[in-house]
Amino acid sequence: MSTLPFDDEPASAAEGRSGETSPKLAHQGRASEGGPAPAPAFQRQVLTVSELSASIRGLLESEFTNVWVEGEISNARVWNSGHLYFTLKDSASQIKGMMFRSALRYLKFKPEDGLRVVARGKITVYDPKGEYQLLCEHLEPQGFGPLQLAFEQLKKKLQAEGLFDAARKRPLPALPRRIGLVTSIDGAALRDIVRVLRRRYPNAHLVIAATRVQGEGAAGEIARALALVARVEHVDVVIVARGGGSLEDLWAFNEEAVARAIAASPVPVIAGVGHETDVTIADFVADLRAATPSAAAELVVRRKDEFFAHIDRLGDRLENAVHNRLRRLESRLHALEARPGYSGLPGRLAFGGRHVAELTSDLRAAMRGAVAQRARRLETTRRRLDQFDPRHRLAAIRTRLVSRDAQLTAAVKLKVGNAQTRFRASALRLDSLSPLAVLGRGYSVCWDATRTKIIRDASTIKPGEAIRVTLEKGELGATVDKS
Repeated sequence: MSTLPFDDEPASAAEGRSGETSPKLAHQGRASEGGPAPAPAFQRQVLTVSELSASIRGLLESEFTNVWVEGEISNARVWNSGHLYFTLKDSASQIKGMMFRSALRYLKFKPEDGLRVVARGKITVYDPKGEYQLLCEHLEPQGFGPLQLAFEQLKKKLQAEGLFDAARKRPLPALPRRIGLVTSIDGAALRDIVRVLRRRYPNAHLVIAATRVQGEGAAGEIARALALVARVEHVDVVIVARGGGSLEDLWAFNEEAVARAIAASPVPVIAGVGHETDVTIADFVADLRAATPSAAAELVVRRKDEFFAHIDRLGDRLENAVHNRLRRLESRLHALEARPGYSGLPGRLAFGGRHVAELTSDLRAAMRGAVAQRARRLETTRRRLDQFDPRHRLAAIRTRLVSRDAQLTAAVKLKVGNAQTRFRASALRLDSLSPLAVLGRGYSVCWDATRTKIIRDASTIKPGEAIRVTLEKGELGATVDKS
């Protein structure tokens, strides 16, 4: 039987005490004797861990809906899901935090370990581990503005790669045939550059790649326009220009995509962005920086006159329209988040994504371990098989065969030599016994007429019979006259 931590005494302890009766049984006994009715027993509400965690999460999310927390970031990591997980700490305490991908993409700087920030969000609970954490909706660096911090981070990164080195800067052509221009088609920068070129270099051929120069997504459009205009035949130099403005207005020229597009351009690039005091990442990467778009036009035609007029600011109406649109969307988003059915849903989705990411990481680790184990087993089996490799055994057999062949050849030669010696001896003995040798000494052999029988006795031959006589050289036929 389960008990609550606030019970005066567990039921099992009361029942197990020798010689005592539980309070409930005692009350029942007195009631049966006509006493007052017993007090109702305490009704326990037993919660599951999930129910308790959900209750705690509801209390925290309803109480701490919009808190600002200052601290130092540590253990910052962006998972495959695109969400940021980190720890926010001070000298005495720490709290885990996370930021959804949808909010993280609006940050202009990169959250890093050791960076002191001010975070805005709400407190929630990660049910699988029973941890409370800060669901962050906004981050801003302490001391630096977010845009200024992002500017310094990108500047440091590109400088380490050598994109700002003077050695890679290219000189401008003396008399460019075609001048590429990357800017807004509706901006004052275009009108000023055309006016300067028309007055000082009327024969110049201008190739314009129209693009947005501020707002969300403008950096990607500028990078694509740079790549396109640089591929146009006979374009000798490219001007990247826009009018002055605030740091937010000029931010597209502080994006990494624009900086790398300028560095990759096959022709020299002049950056004429903002006013003379405005400095962007594009100014550092470009082959030459001009104080204004008009000054860039003067530089490209090699005029020594200084151009002091500043160009008008661009795109205020577009910027206001974008900001108004964003404010309306934020208002709709806050209204949706305030609905009861939506409360906690992003957090649960994020927790589910985190759990899936953890399982994926564990599965990958297990697969790598299994593959490594099978690789080791394969190597061991391969080494064992090498011991029984038929090629090794055939080589050993071939060696033995060569040895046996040499022994057999020697034995055959010995046998043949011995046989030849015996043959010569036998031939000598046979030659000594050969009748031909006797014939050589003047003797002859007498045969009958059919040459089938040697005549050894003269009485066996009658007169008139034919005989054959074999000499050392040749043979004679004869007839017997008398015997």
